[in-house]
Amino acid sequence: MKSIARSVLQSVKHGRAAWLRNSSAYSGKQRFRRLVLGIETSCDDTGAAVVDEAGCVLGEALHCQKEVHLQTGGIIPVVAQQLHRENIDQVVQEALRASGVSVAELAAVATTVKPGLALSLGVGLQYSLSLVSRHQKPFIPIHHMEAHALTIRLTHHLEFPFLVLLISGGHCLLAVAQGVSDFLLLGQSIDIAPGDMLDKVARRLSLRKHPECHSMAGGKAIEHLAQTGNQELLTFPLPMQQYRNCNFSFSGLQNLVNNAIAQKEKEEGIQEGEILSCVNDVAAAVQHAVTVHIIQKTYRAMLFCIKNSILPSKNAILVVSGGVASNQYIRKGLQNLAEANDFALLCPPPRLCTDNGVMIAWNGIERLRAGLGVLHNAAGIRYEPRAPLGIDISKRVEEESIKVPKLKKIRWLA
Repeated sequence: MKSIARSVLQSVKHGRAAWLRNSSAYSGKQRFRRLVLGIETSCDDTGAAVVDEAGCVLGEALHCQKEVHLQTGGIIPVVAQQLHRENIDQVVQEALRASGVSVAELAAVATTVKPGLALSLGVGLQYSLSLVSRHQKPFIPIHHMEAHALTIRLTHHLEFPFLVLLISGGHCLLAVAQGVSDFLLLGQSIDIAPGDMLDKVARRLSLRKHPECHSMAGGKAIEHLAQTGNQELLTFPLPMQQYRNCNFSFSGLQNLVNNAIAQKEKEEGIQEGEILSCVNDVAAAVQHAVTVHIIQKTYRAMLFCIKNSILPSKNAILVVSGGVASNQYIRKGLQNLAEANDFALLCPPPRLCTDNGVMIAWNGIERLRAGLGVLHNAAGIRYEPRAPLGIDISKRVEEESIKVPKLKKIRWLA
């Protein structure tokens, strides 16, 4: 029990509360459950965690690169790579120390190998392969999107199947989770992700110069300013209205927003780089357009799944995860959509919506229990910057041409 006390004390010291699936204390008996170390380096954060089969997070650590990338105006792959290299060993060792677990006690090491930034993925994979080779441990390669989708099963006792909406700075997709490694892909972004678009709009608005937003990431700054903005000042045509599918598009919307910003700058007689007097209204209008687009596509996914008996017609589940899932305006719209269609909306806590080692370790636990993708010889394993999730049935969705009712009928932001 001394190791458990050390784990708790170190967790408090570093400002991280242990995340327990059960409210009961961690017992000596539980110590014999299998443990997985998860390592995450798919983009700009270096994360590691040790999780057991009961869903107990024994120790975790995260090095966030946000401040560096805010200064450079976005994620520069070679910079992200170097920061991962500098921090990965420290992060992994911190997670192990907090857990009170040695590498020898691990059942396996799980690491993100797809999709993501190639240079970032390479750092995590190289480190992990060295670790498993040195300690003769099984290796579990993890699909980043699968990990996001299954995180909800760490925090909730949730059975398959369920509908998943993953929205982040790098991804946007709708899928049905039918099993640990069994997904049906309903649709995805054909260009950029919503978080990426919001970050780019924030840079175009020069929100780093705004006194309320100088330390905020772009999407968070948009959400903050939108709270006091009038979304009706500007209206933007919604993307892909002519296509009855579940695919998303945000690059065209971004271009429309950039043109509108340039027009407002001209009207106010200011140069690019100066703050518009109507910046709160622009933020509100942009956030609203992104939200409506996401909700419309999610609505069609719900109708398709019910119509084809992929999900139960009563008490179906919508899981929303990824960094953009922390946006409260978007979440409120999805909550009302879910309630209007007899779905329950479930979201992991905000700290597990963004990239972290916990979700990777938990995905490793899920795969270990199911006996899926556990490698006792990791020779030849490669990272994959692009990797689809599951079986793509998006064409079938489009062929059914399901019309989405007017959103006003569900009072989606009432």
